[in-house]
Amino acid sequence: MKIFFLFTFSTFLLSAFEQAAASAHYDKILTHSRIRARDQGPNVCALQQVMGTKKKYFSTCRNWYQGAICGKKATVLYECCPGYLKMDGTRGCPAVAPIDHVYGTLGIVGATSTQQYSDISRLREEIEGRGSFTFFAPSNEAWEQLNSEIHKNLVDNVNIELYNALHHHMVNKRMLTKDLKNGMTLVSMYNDQKLLVNHYPNGVVTVNCARIIHGNQIATNGVVHVIDRVLTAVGNTIQDFIEVEDDLSSLRAAAITSDVLDTLGRPGHYTLFAPTNEAFERLPRGVLERIMGDKVASEALVKFHILNTLQCSEAITGGAVYETLEGNTVEVGCDGESLTVNGVKMVKRKDIVTSNGVIHLIDEVLIPDSAKQVIELGGAQQTTFTDLVAQLGLASSLRPEGQYTLLAPLNGAFSDDTLRMDQRLLKTILQNHIIKVKVGLNELYNGQELETIGGKLLRVFVYRTAVCIENSCMVRGSKEGRNGFIHIFRQIINPAEKTLHEMLRNDKRFSVFLSLVKAADLDDVLSRPGEWTLFVPTNDAFKGLTDDDKDILIRDKNALRNILLYHLTQGVFIGSGFEPGVTNILKTIQGGKLYLKTVNDTLLVNELKSRESDLMATNGVIHVIDKLLYPADLPVGNDQLLTILKKLIKYIQIKFVRDSTFKEIPLTFYNPSVTQLTKLIEGEPEFKIVREGETVTKVIHGEPIIKTYTKIIDGRPVEVTEKKVTEERIIQGPEIKYTRITAGGSDNEEKLKKLLEEEVTKVTKFIEGDGHLLEDEEIKRLLQGAGTEYTKVTKVIEREPQIIEREIKKVHLEEAPVRKAQPTRRTQGGTARRRTRLANH
Repeated sequence: MKIFFLFTFSTFLLSAFEQAAASAHYDKILTHSRIRARDQGPNVCALQQVMGTKKKYFSTCRNWYQGAICGKKATVLYECCPGYLKMDGTRGCPAVAPIDHVYGTLGIVGATSTQQYSDISRLREEIEGRGSFTFFAPSNEAWEQLNSEIHKNLVDNVNIELYNALHHHMVNKRMLTKDLKNGMTLVSMYNDQKLLVNHYPNGVVTVNCARIIHGNQIATNGVVHVIDRVLTAVGNTIQDFIEVEDDLSSLRAAAITSDVLDTLGRPGHYTLFAPTNEAFERLPRGVLERIMGDKVASEALVKFHILNTLQCSEAITGGAVYETLEGNTVEVGCDGESLTVNGVKMVKRKDIVTSNGVIHLIDEVLIPDSAKQVIELGGAQQTTFTDLVAQLGLASSLRPEGQYTLLAPLNGAFSDDTLRMDQRLLKTILQNHIIKVKVGLNELYNGQELETIGGKLLRVFVYRTAVCIENSCMVRGSKEGRNGFIHIFRQIINPAEKTLHEMLRNDKRFSVFLSLVKAADLDDVLSRPGEWTLFVPTNDAFKGLTDDDKDILIRDKNALRNILLYHLTQGVFIGSGFEPGVTNILKTIQGGKLYLKTVNDTLLVNELKSRESDLMATNGVIHVIDKLLYPADLPVGNDQLLTILKKLIKYIQIKFVRDSTFKEIPLTFYNPSVTQLTKLIEGEPEFKIVREGETVTKVIHGEPIIKTYTKIIDGRPVEVTEKKVTEERIIQGPEIKYTRITAGGSDNEEKLKKLLEEEVTKVTKFIEGDGHLLEDEEIKRLLQGAGTEYTKVTKVIEREPQIIEREIKKVHLEEAPVRKAQPTRRTQGGTARRRTRLANH
């Protein structure tokens, strides 16, 4: 009856504990193992065993589907889940293990060496008796792996040393895996020594970095967890270990210099990858001295070796990224039995457990980007650039105390022709890739200009998925060093030297297109400062165009402008700045739309391939095409023009609508000068609205400049007085006038505000802010009966002026021999202005 009761009670306990443990990582992984083995029968778990070792794991999904742990192939095993047993002639594991006291349970789980040592050390009586214990029992293999000298000392002194060592593995209360929280500190039954618990997301639970390999074996007086190593006492902090370890004297000096050593003496859960003295000796000559002489750099160096989490080696079953105290990350992984840092096997000794963390000794020094000079940030894909910078003497100009930004092209960007250039020219090219200031990726914005050490200004273009500087766009991999940033680029950066117009004029491929631009009076657009993207057809696009055809095109200026301005769009759009495979819709100056996308690094414009893209100009960019572009939805109403266009454009069907005409495109779409004019006219309100499209043309005479100089006429010196007047004709408009009304008192103000809100529903809000236009009659009706207590101010806002003509007139006022030089006189009317007149354009 007693046996039946114990059996029933143990079954109840296991069921209750399993339900309560549903949220623990260990138990979740165990549940997944059950699911994977469900075809094997009840209560069977699937494990992975690393080939060539005895290490077995209840695996994460990632390890399971990879079929590997720590990069090593793993075989699948099916075993009874903890607490269950097989029965002869039955499938799976239908029986539960009999419940017993802790001593008996050690035998049930196969920890027979621990059971034997408990017997000979006289611990048996205690763990068979009354109480509630947690026993972290080393496996038989764990005792075999223990240092032979330590093992001998324990066995030779069983009543004290062995007894105390076993007590160090015990806690005076029952703790299941669900109760073992990450970062928890338990007090052992030996001298209140600390046991550091970590419970990792991959289901691994460690105690002083020993992994629980068989957990939650319930006993009548507690629970047994089998672990994979013998625990040793922990007393010292990481700081204490560094201060007494001779092989860490270089690290100790760096930690003292950077004031980081004290941090490692405080309570916490740290992981220190500690470089040995030999690792520091391997650093390049001068690097260590520079870092140690710079407190900021030395602090970054030391903190880059410290994690603010405790990472035991047994918990690492695959690569994972961890943040360091320095702020950047390291990747910690494993390769078989070895730990790796950033993919490199460098751990010489692992799992030195202290009271505030764990130490792994490594044979390489990890140098963070923040402790490096900017030229040292270049990776394997930028070696051509960094080598050239060093060879051409530019590296020495990057002072440690300076601030720089390197724009480093990938190795493949340097062609053989580039590398064979004259070194002076090559040095100039490299200077265009070094910015005078330190600029991070998140500090770049569209339209920004960056000055290079060579004095060039480089433009920044920001797109939806790309950041470009001049013709080249960034790739991933920006880094920040001690004295600057490095950004990685696809191509060599070619700063613009000429305007769009100059580039067309200097390239014979574009002579026909340029002649049409000139005939349409558009060459000024391409010469002035601005930001344009121009799609330029080569002369091949005009094959078959006769002189007569060209004359017909030129005579219809509206048609010609519509065609040419369909090739021009506002803004600078770099081909490599477009997201690959995605269609980008650009509105042209003509009003139609262009459809751009990049496929296999080739720019397509309306599905036509660009022969050459990203030719940078000071006022935009050129993309070369071999076809004339034409908006598919724009009809032609002239038979002659239709015939001409059909000769040139065969890739689309041009619409024909008889007698349809092209819209007029005035040259007001570009704005060479910006001036905001605002006039306030006090007094009675004046009601005037200039309709949309109307403009005001003004002729403004600049202030005369009078200067005197001497020239030789007929061999005699003569003093000449000259007046120079600049006259500009500008388009100013449309002109907008509206009335703003303010009241003399708060009551009146509220009354008027209410009147505006009630009586005018479309647009009101003339008080306190901008308003919309009202029709004349509405304004008059609104103001009727308003009384005289209101102040009426009419405000005139004129559109930004656009200079369309400039003329400089020089007038000789007087010529006289030097000996009779007369004082300069200012003529009258020098500042006269013509009256404003309305002009329709």
